[in-house]
Amino acid sequence: MGKNTSLLIDKNPGRNAQTFGIARELQTDVDLIHEPSVGVVGNKGDSQCYIGVANKVEIIHEALRKRVGLEPGKLRMRLVQPEYTVATSDGIRNGTKEMRYSLIGREVTNDSMCEHLSASGLEGVIAVVACDKPPVGTLAAILEHNRPAIIVSDGSIRPGIDSVTGEAIDIVTSYQIAGNSDEVMKRRIAMEACPGYGSCGGMFTYNTMQTFIGVIGMEPIHMVSPASQDERRTNEFPDELINYLTQLIKKEILPRDIVTRESIRNAIIVAMAVGGSTNVMLHAPELARAAGYSDFSKDIMSPEEFNDLSENVIPVVVNARPFGKYSMVDIDANGGVQAIVKDLMNAGLLNGETITCTGETLGEQISRLDPPEPDGEVIYSAENPFKETGGLRVLGGNLSPEYSAVLKLAGVEGGLENNVFVGKAKTFDGEQKLLEALDTEPGIFENLDMVVVRYEGPVGGPGMPEMLDSTSRLTALCREKNIVVGLMTDGRFSGGSVGLVIGHVGPEAAVGGPIGLVEDGDTVRVDLNNNELICEQLEDEKTYNKRKEEWDKETGKNGGTHPSAGEVNTRLLNRMRSSAVSAVYGAGMHPGRSVWVNDPRKTELSEFKPTNKFKE
Repeated sequence: MGKNTSLLIDKNPGRNAQTFGIARELQTDVDLIHEPSVGVVGNKGDSQCYIGVANKVEIIHEALRKRVGLEPGKLRMRLVQPEYTVATSDGIRNGTKEMRYSLIGREVTNDSMCEHLSASGLEGVIAVVACDKPPVGTLAAILEHNRPAIIVSDGSIRPGIDSVTGEAIDIVTSYQIAGNSDEVMKRRIAMEACPGYGSCGGMFTYNTMQTFIGVIGMEPIHMVSPASQDERRTNEFPDELINYLTQLIKKEILPRDIVTRESIRNAIIVAMAVGGSTNVMLHAPELARAAGYSDFSKDIMSPEEFNDLSENVIPVVVNARPFGKYSMVDIDANGGVQAIVKDLMNAGLLNGETITCTGETLGEQISRLDPPEPDGEVIYSAENPFKETGGLRVLGGNLSPEYSAVLKLAGVEGGLENNVFVGKAKTFDGEQKLLEALDTEPGIFENLDMVVVRYEGPVGGPGMPEMLDSTSRLTALCREKNIVVGLMTDGRFSGGSVGLVIGHVGPEAAVGGPIGLVEDGDTVRVDLNNNELICEQLEDEKTYNKRKEEWDKETGKNGGTHPSAGEVNTRLLNRMRSSAVSAVYGAGMHPGRSVWVNDPRKTELSEFKPTNKFKE
């Protein structure tokens, strides 16, 4: 067990006074106050996502209280009171300027969790996480702190039921009818879409990242898929979590022992296989950084390997919302995430030797859980997949020289002829202008338009808001008119977005990226044969230089910030604008990225290479 600096206060009555007081109030032994600390943390916010967290935190805290003590067989540790981080609601804020705080919520969670872990000197922690940004911020802080820890999902919401059609619906259903003129129907769907509580139920960002965190090894895999209101989360999981944490403490298994290059690669592969959210390409680099890897593309997986795996090796193996039919509760009913992992492992796609928070290797954990074979309706096998190619693709080209642009291929509904889309640019400086156009003049959008939304990146937004409102309205419009309209942006998307949508285009417009130089009518080409995003006019050097010179002049006249960049009126937004790194590095608030040097323990690389034996 690591050294706890609280041992230094043993003879100081001033520092001891409150520690004795806390021990009495928590009904733990006062003679434990100088032992290493253990506790429970949770995420909170203005959303149904977080409603179930506090109850679970309290239940786990009480179970932990009963397990600490001076008696033989108990954890000889000081119990600290539960703490909570705060973040916003993506579902409520989408399409508003407040959405700029969504990704910032990941950073705020990291900061507050770091303060709690470090100032409390926690030597053991159980984290109950909800929504999609706070879990990543929580895990990043845990990795930076690097003392024994375990994460548990609060769980997803159960689908609503459309009282007219009897079909399962969710929050994305509501967003996709925003442009409909039937106000009675829109209210009914909104009222019925989100019964109960829990985080978004489809394979959106929350469930993408919970699956990621399970596969990476920081969450017991069988705890990922049950719904928030599933009784296992309050009746069975608390004691299991404490058992696992106890073993991690005894064996000195640390988060950075678990989150390694190989476990991150496993998690990326599973994210592709479940058709996961494009946000994984922001969160994976951020978690890699916190685990001690300074450059994701060099240390973990290059864009070339990523695309090769997605295109030639990894299929999509779930029929899940938003590109399919089912939700996480259906995946749970058919074997859970463990059934997906088992099949992918049997196909040769995953390294089963990585260590996990249960103290077992990934392979041992799956073997013990013994999940069923894929049912073929909700969960498919790698041999007979739902879709032949992986769900994500990253793009380079002259619009994305950082190779940061990401396309959720699993959600594309049309427009790719021989893997190529060619469209005419229709530019909008900010999402609000696009939403205004969709509201007031939807007829301006024509077949094979490429909508370009810029100044919504980490710096430009600031905060890189996601665009579920915009993409949902465009999806509905395309379905209604039987047309294809693409959308590309230096902002990002919800995991619930579908269509030919490309996010994270970098460098972003606000820092002078090429996306800011595109003009109405330019020809934009999406070429998946070469994984490129091209503006044909910018291929001409003279045209590029002329437009960039004009952009520089306009920016210079505005004090160094382009006038189309979002307004900054709070300290948080100013901090994001001043310190955000590019999307390719995770879009976090840490401009001194170079200080995050590689962990010296992580120099050895496994010889494991993911291969799909069914595609050989």
